[in-house]
Amino acid sequence: MEAALALIGEDLTNVELQFKKDLHSDVPLIRKVGEYVLASGGKRIRPALLLLAAKLCGYTGNRNVALASVIEFIHTATLLHDDVVDNANLRRGIASANTLWGNEASVLVGDFLFSKSFSLMVADGDLKILKVLSGATTIIAEGEVLQLICTSDLDLTLERYIEVVKAKTAILLSAACQSGAILGQASSQHEAALQEFGMDLGIAFQLMDDTLDYVPVKSSLAKASVTTLKRAK
Repeated sequence: MEAALALIGEDLTNVELQFKKDLHSDVPLIRKVGEYVLASGGKRIRPALLLLAAKLCGYTGNRNVALASVIEFIHTATLLHDDVVDNANLRRGIASANTLWGNEASVLVGDFLFSKSFSLMVADGDLKILKVLSGATTIIAEGEVLQLICTSDLDLTLERYIEVVKAKTAILLSAACQSGAILGQASSQHEAALQEFGMDLGIAFQLMDDTLDYVPVKSSLAKASVTTLKRAK
């Protein structure tokens, strides 16, 4: 993973700068909450996937940075909403935004990030990417509701569980890879392959995350996995 990230190190740095720029608002709380979540860590795996996919497909322009920032905007919005729904006190080992500023602020700033994401996608002007990312955002919202319905369902089937995982987590990784392929004007076959790769990676990611709920914290698997997931999230 470190070797892959090294290929796009400068672009990832520019994504961080772009994210802060796109957070501009005349409402100070929006920037404060957004920057807090941004600074809380994570390897930016979703924007990294877009950047890597674009690079793989030969893209050499500068739209990749702006669109990678959009991906992180969408992801950050889901984190803010998730912590409210889950009544979480911690995010990446530090106090969650809703703990510090309240549920109302977290939900509303999350709404701002979602709305701003669409503005940025429209500004980019690529209708195909807009369709991919807007579709993914809709599926994520459906996945959150589906997960709520399935909570504590002892009769939950494997097929239903995978459906939740795909909608809640994997779809955004898939969309990031597909968007990178579109930027690089990849063939339909290569675009589909990258889309599928992102989906499979997202499923594996969530399976690992969920498995940790059933693994003793002191085990070597748990320690290694927690470190990996904290970096990736």
